[in-house]
Amino acid sequence: MTDNINHPEHYNRGVETTDYINSWCMDFVEGNIIKYVTRYKYKHGVEDLKKAKWYLENLIAREENNDEEQ
Repeated sequence: MTDNINHPEHYNRGVETTDYINSWCMDFVEGNIIKYVTRYKYKHGVEDLKKAKWYLENLIAREENNDEEQ
């Protein structure tokens, strides 16, 4: 039986997405990029890609700000 709460199929193709995110010590923004790109074919299509893009643009802005502060 599929466990859609703890181990949804769209997050578990070879390695579970949360395990991958945690293994790279990603924060919330970084993890959401991976999450939305990983699941877009199985959940909400282009909508998930747009969400990933939003988070990626947020990450880029954050890193550019960090570069300016250094």
